[in-house]
Amino acid sequence: MAKTDGEVVIKKYANRRLYNTGTSTYVTLEDLATMVKKGEDFVVQDAKSGEDITHSVLTQIIFEQESKTGNTLLPISFLRQLISYYGDQMQMVVPTFLEHSMKTFADQQTQMREHMTRAFGDTPLTKNLQVPIQMMEEQVRRNTDMFRQAMQMFSPFSAPAQPASEAKKAPDAKDLDELKEQLRALQTRLDSLGS
Repeated sequence: MAKTDGEVVIKKYANRRLYNTGTSTYVTLEDLATMVKKGEDFVVQDAKSGEDITHSVLTQIIFEQESKTGNTLLPISFLRQLISYYGDQMQMVVPTFLEHSMKTFADQQTQMREHMTRAFGDTPLTKNLQVPIQMMEEQVRRNTDMFRQAMQMFSPFSAPAQPASEAKKAPDAKDLDELKEQLRALQTRLDSLGS
């Protein structure tokens, strides 16, 4: 009753209260955020309909975290870029890309902690390691460049504005063949990421 395939079931009632069926206690969004940080899996269901509303509750947690702390994780430029993909042909690709990027980021962070522990031993510094800012900025820059390149492969004709004298002519058959080849190559990459 309390768990489904290893996940704790959280019931959300009409009065907005959240009930953890695993512990038989009421919880808050802050409690759910703590569970996420600890790596605990849970699913949130509407208590009346049984509908899975995990996505909207996690989004609400992000909204609260972003508004209550002075340190936001989601820069305005990223949010604008993300919003621009809703309803766009890229919408179906973005979630997979973001999920893969976050997994890669987490893996690299784990590797960095392991390297620091091997180099300096098991010290308070390595236990509570805050990755050096320069390394983080470089990783973010690489991920952003990779994201930008992937997006340009899907919309190669939406390049930055150019002076009228350099305006692009309509694509010819050669350009379309090149675009088709790029799409095939991207599809092959996406297929390899999925496996």
